[in-house]
Amino acid sequence: MHVAPTTELKALLRLAGPLIASQLAHMLMVLTDTLMMARISPQALAGGGLGAASYSFVSIFCLGVIAAVGTLVAIRKGADDTEGVTRLAQSGLWLAWGLALVAALVMWNLKPVLLLFGQQPENVDSAMQLLTLLPLALPGYMTFMALRGFTSALGHSTPVMVISLVGTVFNYLFNHALIEGMFGLPKLGLMGIGLVTAVVTLGMAIALALYIRWHKAYADYPLRKGLSRPSLPALRELWRLGLPIGGTYMVEVGLFAFAALCMGVLGSTELAAHQIALQIVSTAFMVPTGLSYAVTMRVGLYYGAGNLLAARSAGRVGIGFGASLMFAFAALFWLLPDSLVALFIDRNDPAFAAIFMLAVQLLMVAAWFELFDGVQTIAMGSIRGLKDAKTTFLIGLVCYWLVGAPSAWLFAFTFGGGAPGIWWGLALGLACAAVALTFGFEWRMKRLMSKAGRARGVAVSV
Repeated sequence: MHVAPTTELKALLRLAGPLIASQLAHMLMVLTDTLMMARISPQALAGGGLGAASYSFVSIFCLGVIAAVGTLVAIRKGADDTEGVTRLAQSGLWLAWGLALVAALVMWNLKPVLLLFGQQPENVDSAMQLLTLLPLALPGYMTFMALRGFTSALGHSTPVMVISLVGTVFNYLFNHALIEGMFGLPKLGLMGIGLVTAVVTLGMAIALALYIRWHKAYADYPLRKGLSRPSLPALRELWRLGLPIGGTYMVEVGLFAFAALCMGVLGSTELAAHQIALQIVSTAFMVPTGLSYAVTMRVGLYYGAGNLLAARSAGRVGIGFGASLMFAFAALFWLLPDSLVALFIDRNDPAFAAIFMLAVQLLMVAAWFELFDGVQTIAMGSIRGLKDAKTTFLIGLVCYWLVGAPSAWLFAFTFGGGAPGIWWGLALGLACAAVALTFGFEWRMKRLMSKAGRARGVAVSV
């Protein structure tokens, strides 16, 4: 059954709006942390940025695996499998808790790895201060993300938005209090930023769990019943889909972590400027990220119901709409880079003058790859809605690490482009991914529709 593009766009935006707001709220939490690092000192900004990049690199794999919860729940909902939805959500929680434990252990032992990659010892020491308590945020955040996937796939993404926005407010207030030592609290510096993140994410997870527990919209999905006995088949299904998603997330964020390491080799000024510019770009990226989650669930819903025409329409509408949005962000980065960087640091402060100018240069490079960045993540979401994450992993691996990373190193060090050269390399890798993933979605849909057509032909002949 065909679905009109305008009808699909309206449905997509109803689901995507709260998810985009939730993503932006999460990014505001990260931005708050960056602002607080800058208020401590330039050294704290550089080292804290290194720690934040390390945290993202390790935790993003876990988030990718947990993203399978929303995809599979949407497919089961499309197939009217209520019991299957419940089992997947319960197993997703167990998977989230296990991943959080492993990731925390990894992050507490990163110091030798960072030194091995040529990072300056003072930046590594600052990074480890942040990573002392920040890993404690993972159990709450992984729980929240698993529940977010469950409720969003059921079409209820508004509570996710509300809780995320409230969490952002508390994150700012608590951070400000610990950085300034208000109300008699100790000034904990970078460790305080990690502590606040842990407390806030745990509160968000508890709030969403209580909402799901008591709201009648979830009456058909009793998550507490049988939660102590996770389904092994459901865990295996989540892992099979989630592993390549986590791998894709890791190779993508790994590309940016590689960029941060290259910046660290260049110096603290380059690393700090990279951190500022990356936060601005990442904030804009939350819009297509939220849209990508919604597209995954819309495509998955149709795929589970066997409506391939509607699934293709959902993917195409999402990719096209996302591309138009990213044009606006590209124009913003090109026309107002100074104003955006000034939101983070004072252009008139001599201590930040060099960082300010370099961050402006990086944003002007980013204006050229915003379109590609948005398209590639939405195309990824479209393919995952078809229960295919291996294709996205392989394309990401090739485009990010065989095109993007070598180009970044070549432009920066061999050709002497410095920090902007690194970002031009990122742009090339993202452009490659955008083109390949868009064609990948069309190719995957063509194969599925051809297979379905042959099956109908056999049935008719019989």
